[in-house]
Amino acid sequence: MIRHDEIVDALSRISDPTQMSRFLSEVLTDAERRDLGLRWKLMQLLHGGVPQREVAAQLGISLCKITRGSRVLKRRGSVCRSVIEGMKREGQA
Repeated sequence: MIRHDEIVDALSRISDPTQMSRFLSEVLTDAERRDLGLRWKLMQLLHGGVPQREVAAQLGISLCKITRGSRVLKRRGSVCRSVIEGMKREGQA
């Protein structure tokens, strides 16, 4: 069985964005990459103050997925929130 830490280790070894893109294309299906991108977009919208119902309408997803994302962003020490804020500071989001 694949351990979670093996996946984390593999991802941690890739610092080049082009290589990361290729890696994700090799290990994830198109649908899985779309789902990941959708989840990231909903986190960005929520962090930007867009109401949950509006996020649901914009992205065509359930409120359950959005509620989970909202909870993640509210958690103390949220890595997702930290990454989004860092990207905003750097002008990438």
